[in-house]
Amino acid sequence: MKTKIFVIIGLVAITLLTACSSDNDSSAPDEKGTENIKELVHEYSLGKIGNHTASITDRQLIVKDSDRDEGQKTYALPDDEFFVSIAPYVDETHQCTVHNWPGCQGEMVEEQFEVYIEDMDGNVVVDESLTSQENGFIDFWLPSDKTYHVTISHNGKMVDAEISTSQGEATCITTMQLS
Repeated sequence: MKTKIFVIIGLVAITLLTACSSDNDSSAPDEKGTENIKELVHEYSLGKIGNHTASITDRQLIVKDSDRDEGQKTYALPDDEFFVSIAPYVDETHQCTVHNWPGCQGEMVEEQFEVYIEDMDGNVVVDESLTSQENGFIDFWLPSDKTYHVTISHNGKMVDAEISTSQGEATCITTMQLS
């Protein structure tokens, strides 16, 4: 009799643990992989996924259903890449360290920028004209654990800054004022 009770308790415990872990939290992107996490982040950046709010830290994409107060899903980001979203500005900005959709809104919406990013060894990572999104941000996936020199120019104005892609660093850069 005692053995039956222990078996039943064990099965109930396993069932409860399995149910809890699959409902609220996932540390991996199902079986989607890195490219699908990047695509999911891109769709949030473009505002294509309704009824959800999302934020992105240095290590996780965190998604919450706007229609429900319960639960959230977390997705691990690639270890060797770092997501950073930059909102260049002239007059107005907001303080931010963790990028949040739809909470973060930059001043310069759908504007063309010349962007140049190189690592501290002089290796060019980005050298192209890019257009900010509807939220005024330009998104990048950069190699992790490095420091970069970033130059952004727009209509004769320019800003130079250093950013880091080390663990604990900001994913939302709103301090780059063009002058």
